[in-house]
This record gives sequence, C-alpha cells and structure tokens, in this order.
Amino acid sequence: MFTGLVQALGQVRALGSDRLRVSCNDDNASLILTDLALGDSVAVDGICLTVMEVLPQGFIAAVSPETLGRTTLAQSQRSDRFVNLEPSLRVGSKLGGHFVMGHIDGIGYVDAIEQTSTSWEISFTTTSAIARYIVPKGSIAVNGISLTIADYNHERYWFKVAVIPLTYSETNLSYLQLGDAVNLEADILGKYMEKLIPNSRHENDLTPAFLAENGYL
Repeated sequence: MFTGLVQALGQVRALGSDRLRVSCNDDNASLILTDLALGDSVAVDGICLTVMEVLPQGFIAAVSPETLGRTTLAQSQRSDRFVNLEPSLRVGSKLGGHFVMGHIDGIGYVDAIEQTSTSWEISFTTTSAIARYIVPKGSIAVNGISLTIADYNHERYWFKVAVIPLTYSETNLSYLQLGDAVNLEADILGKYMEKLIPNSRHENDLTPAFLAENGYL
C-alpha cells in the first residue's frame, strides 16, 4: 500500500521479458534505497512492483506480461522517460495523500496543460471503467501521484486536476506532453462502495418498485 506521495524519480530498463532495472540517481534516491530489501514493494509510476534484487543505485523488479500490457511501463523503457517512485507505506507513517494500492485500473491521456498563477491545471481523458469512480473533490492517482479532482465531465470521460508547483517540479508531471499516456488508479473507497451497494452498477435498475421494496417510498 502507498500514499501517492512521490519520493524520487527513476528510469526503467528492460532485462529480458519479465524483469526491469529501475535506476534512481536523483537527489532523493536515499528516500527509496535506504533500507530497501528483497521482496519489498515499490510503486513505479503507480504500479506496485516487487524488488527481486537491490542494486547500489536502484533495484531489479519482476514484471508480468499483463502489467506491461495494461500500463505505461513498456513505454517508460525509453531512455528519455522518468518514472515516479514511492516506497510502500510503513505502519505509523504519515498518510499525506490517500490510500493507493498500486493496482492500475487503466490508462488516461493528457488532454490539456495550462499554467496558472498558482498551479498547473492538467486535463485527462480516460474510459468509462475509470470515469464511473470520479467524483468532484475526490482522489485519483495519476502515475502514482495522489491528486484531487478539480473538475470533471462524466459524459466525456474527462477530468482535470490542479497541481501545486512543488508536486509539478518533483514528479514526472513536468515532462508530460499532450497525448501522453498515464497510469490511473481510482480511489479504492469508491470500488468498495460499488461492490457493497446493490445495483450500483446498473442505474436503470433504480425504479419506483425497487425504492418501495427497500423502504424509500
């Protein structure tokens, strides 16, 4: 489990079809590498990966074909791409973002980037599978970064986030360009609510008969 607060930037290189080398050489590398051990979890652009080997300036992680196919990880192996890194949450640590599981729900695409006087406003388009969990002022993880929904359009599967300068400069959001793909993970609370509330997946099932049966009329 993670919090969506990125600690450092790294770069990814493929080592065969099932392993990746993640290098971490920036000023914050110690926040990732200190106490890193075999079997630990690290969020790489929001993807929970397991450490198979610890290196002096990074680590080697296992990766499955499904993960490569469902996320931007394969694209991140380009030499000019940076990935966000976050170690797993420890018991007793501060929770500054929101609960991020490291299980990517799908891909989004950069629709617009605008600098304002106080922040950067970045818009994304996604799919209906993710859009149904998006709510005003709710949380979403973009490339592993915990962000708050500033605006959204459910019919267009579109949403906007406002990014403070510190987050923008210390993560790979500052490298995004129009059309770039990003990893998205919806808030886990919405998924549990959907599972627990009957008929939440089927809006057309909300009929007068259903309401009467359940004591609403």
